[in-house]
Amino acid sequence: MVKDAGIKIRWIEGVVAAGNTTMSHLFLGIDPAHIREEPYIPTATVFPFFRAGELGLRIKPNANVYCMPCVSSYIGGDITAGVLAAEIHNSDDLIMFIDIGTNGEIVLGSKEWMVAASCSAGPAFEGGGIKNGVRAIEGAIEGAYIDPKNFEPVIKTIGNKKAIGICGSGIIEIVSELFLSGIINRKGKINRELATARVREGEDGWEYVIVWNKESGIGSDVVITEPDIDNIIRTKGAIYAGFSYLLKTTGLSFGDVDQFLIAGGFGNYLDIEKGIILGLFPEIPVNKFKYLGNTSITGAYLTLLSKNMQDKAQVISHQITYLELSASPDFMHEYLSALFLPHTDINKFPIVAKALEGKLDILDELKNNNS
Repeated sequence: MVKDAGIKIRWIEGVVAAGNTTMSHLFLGIDPAHIREEPYIPTATVFPFFRAGELGLRIKPNANVYCMPCVSSYIGGDITAGVLAAEIHNSDDLIMFIDIGTNGEIVLGSKEWMVAASCSAGPAFEGGGIKNGVRAIEGAIEGAYIDPKNFEPVIKTIGNKKAIGICGSGIIEIVSELFLSGIINRKGKINRELATARVREGEDGWEYVIVWNKESGIGSDVVITEPDIDNIIRTKGAIYAGFSYLLKTTGLSFGDVDQFLIAGGFGNYLDIEKGIILGLFPEIPVNKFKYLGNTSITGAYLTLLSKNMQDKAQVISHQITYLELSASPDFMHEYLSALFLPHTDINKFPIVAKALEGKLDILDELKNNNS
């Protein structure tokens, strides 16, 4: 960054850091041990200004270093920055905000009130824990369509390179397509009776071959396995359960949400309709969904340039009420209910239900669902 800007590193006189609570502690040299121990209380959530020299940063030694305030052990300064960037604290609308990563941090509220929770989603949407999962790099499968008649796939890779694996957005699309084409059932189990060589029993159990080895960029088949699909269902189940739990706790429903904001780099490549089919997102009008990109960086940028924004960040961190999901039987009930495609209660997804009965074109219907 210094090289691109044509400056010297010693000229830097201000830094803002927006990270999760653990990273904030480590960055400032604070003991993070209690974050992982019940009752999950961090050493600090609001931090004083530091000098760069105190932290060993090789910039101007007396430069101010500001660390975005955290809310709790699992709602960190990155989410405070996200709320600031999304202006939830100024909104008359009821907003559902989600930053999707290894954890799914969710904030629900408006300028009147805000509640938050963190779902332990795991790394599946970042390619982790998936046999041929990769990060969003060149050659990663980011989109897919599967013909329901012959079960042949059409894929899209980043950079139009030969496929080397599947990134997060591709995983969501492939599992949704497997479901719509009848290759997997609502439990995520592969239909062993299909007349296609792409369904087979592999070393990790039953799997679907997305790309044959001769066409891949890794010299072997690119597949998705039943354990991969189980992993994805658990991940999407945790996030959907987090949405449901926050709404239930506040006496609201998905129909009350005015805006559904998606943050994080992963969200920029996500197909909302496929996310709904999977049961990751609720079946609400698609025009309520909006991508915000990396709101952690945006919020940090705002506070770097404005003392007023720094003060607002402090206020926001105190306005948000944190709900600990791990201690809630209601959350576990919501989670278990979400471990189907798209959900145990298919009535929560009426358009998907009709599509499964062959009564409509699901993607067109979801795109046009604005009421």
